[in-house]
Amino acid sequence: MRTIGITGGIGSGKTALTDYLAKKGITIVDADLAARVIVEPGRPALDAIFEHFGPKLAQDDGSLDRAALRSIVFANPEARLWLEQLTHPLIGQEIQDQLARAAGPYRVLSSPLLLEGSQAALVDYVVVVDVPEALQVERASARDNNDPEQIKRIMAAQLARNDRLARADYVVDNSGGLDELYAQSELLHSHLLNLV
Repeated sequence: MRTIGITGGIGSGKTALTDYLAKKGITIVDADLAARVIVEPGRPALDAIFEHFGPKLAQDDGSLDRAALRSIVFANPEARLWLEQLTHPLIGQEIQDQLARAAGPYRVLSSPLLLEGSQAALVDYVVVVDVPEALQVERASARDNNDPEQIKRIMAAQLARNDRLARADYVVDNSGGLDELYAQSELLHSHLLNLV
């Protein structure tokens, strides 16, 4: 089964696209969701994070305060490197396990960091969801209620837009509204069915 990689910067619309494909019966393996699985309460990675950064990152129910952790690691490169060294191998294993269970005409790996590291080796075809950077900041700030400066720091940690586009096999322009995205999603789905 072919694995289609879907990527794009923060606020680009990856989730809206993959939600559409999921309604078509396509298995979506989401790297962001895999990253949440490996830090669930009781998992060793969560214990290591609390030990390294302190219990202030624990919410009342024992889960990780992801927004607080994000603020720390995107303001401190050493903290981000430590976290990546802990979590990336675990996330990679979780992704591979989920891909192995996938069924359908093709499967999708959705990841904001698809092209930055080893995840690119897991896919046969790369789809980039693209929007202008100003629109990324606007959408991600509104969606997550985050400070635009923090969104810009996250964007700076991701692959540059031009580099992402240069590595794309297929580009979905999501600078319009949802109806336009859904029309492009249908074209992409038909294209991928023909491809596989």
